[in-house]
Amino acid sequence: MRHQISGYKLGRTTSARNGLRRTLIKQLFTHERIETTRAKAAAIRGEAERMITIARNSADKDAAAKVHARRLVAARLGGNEMIKRLFDEIAPRFATKPGGYTRMLKLGPRLGDAAEMVILELVEE
Repeated sequence: MRHQISGYKLGRTTSARNGLRRTLIKQLFTHERIETTRAKAAAIRGEAERMITIARNSADKDAAAKVHARRLVAARLGGNEMIKRLFDEIAPRFATKPGGYTRMLKLGPRLGDAAEMVILELVEE
């Protein structure tokens, strides 16, 4: 039974899964739209939205809270250029939106293995 077990294993080891999650979230924030399998999109969607919420909520806090928020996100993503983009460009767009920053559009099965493909994108206002 899978009671109270969160997350998706995606058929990978822990380190490979963490690397895949980091890469997909970075690509989502860089390009604002990625095409991936439905399972991978579902695995990163919640975490990407939480990062946007952290960045959005830190905008009106004091300097120490802003640094803390950036460090929380950096611990999950790594890399400074992506943190800057998230806090300076992406989060201000969603300042008044209380949630639901991403959208999944179904594309149909992939030709090679019939995996369900989706487009995961940031919602435009």
